Amino acid sequence: MAGSKRGKGAGAAGTVGAAAQPGKKPGKKPAGSEPAAPPAAAAPKRGKAAAAAAAAARGVALGFPAAALAGATRYDEPLARHTTFRIGGPARIHFSPSSAEGVAEAVDWAKRTGAPWLVLGLGSNVLIRDGGFPGLVIKIGKGLDTLTEKGPVWKAGAGLPTPLLARRSADVGFAGVQRLVGVPGTVGGGVFMNAGAHGQDFASVLVSATLLTPEGEVVERARKAIPFTYRRSGLEGHVVLGCAVRLEEEEPAGVKADLAEVLKRRRAGTPFDQPCCGSVFQNPADTTAGRFIDRCGLKGRRVGGAVISELHANYIVNRGTATAEDVLKLIDIARTAVFKEFGVELELEVKVLGVPG
Repeated sequence: MAGSKRGKGAGAAGTVGAAAQPGKKPGKKPAGSEPAAPPAAAAPKRGKAAAAAAAAARGVALGFPAAALAGATRYDEPLARHTTFRIGGPARIHFSPSSAEGVAEAVDWAKRTGAPWLVLGLGSNVLIRDGGFPGLVIKIGKGLDTLTEKGPVWKAGAGLPTPLLARRSADVGFAGVQRLVGVPGTVGGGVFMNAGAHGQDFASVLVSATLLTPEGEVVERARKAIPFTYRRSGLEGHVVLGCAVRLEEEEPAGVKADLAEVLKRRRAGTPFDQPCCGSVFQNPADTTAGRFIDRCGLKGRRVGGAVISELHANYIVNRGTATAEDVLKLIDIARTAVFKEFGVELELEVKVLGVPG
């Protein structure tokens, strides 16, 4: 069980001796003739320890039941540490649950208290604004990242990285998600947004999803009851806790070769290993957002520390100092240019969350 973290005091208890007065020699006094010295005050906390203690105090004041929940809690946690963009101000409360029960209890607290809340996985497909998030961020990861196989049916926890599911299934000759190896998110996020790449997506292989409903119940919902569309699941208000997918058994060598080819193309054609969110815009019908942006001559366009990728125009890359506002300005530049040139209004795929700095 994890409670709130507090900084350690820097001071230590001790005694204070009497200083000699100028012009007088200190004489020897009978034992017990001096008044007892008051205890030394603890030295004030400094730097990171002081900031951590202050953040914890603010968190405790909110009444978040950290000590009662299975998981780890931090206060004023920079969300740049938890997003693939490496951008984002602090979360007032950052909770990493180690069980489905922890997720349910944290969401219940937020709803009872009226605190804003959101769920993150690996932090792809999101742009957290520079003011951070003024409520509870639930990060689904360790503890909810199990993976089990029973023939063609594979069960994965929401916190399992999608590339790991792709690799492990391909290694033993099961096809269906191997082309998702370049999707930089968790299985839970993949189901929630129907993530896909190179002709594969979660909707095409899903058997069922384990969900925390808006009413606080944990249910198993069949694929046919989930209204999937392109990059959407219709599960707003729900939290994905896990899923079962049905894959096709094939020769391992063929599945692994397909995965390797997709990964090679991904690395060659996208800023695969640079700080970004993945695709910024949804693809319009019959073409791609990247082609429109490229034809507007915007590859390499920079605002502050953010730049439209030279490799793929539907990616914005953080060069190391980008703020969310830099990215939003580039988004506006791209949308305006494409609409002016082609009359097409690009729709965001990345989710913009949080408050301005």
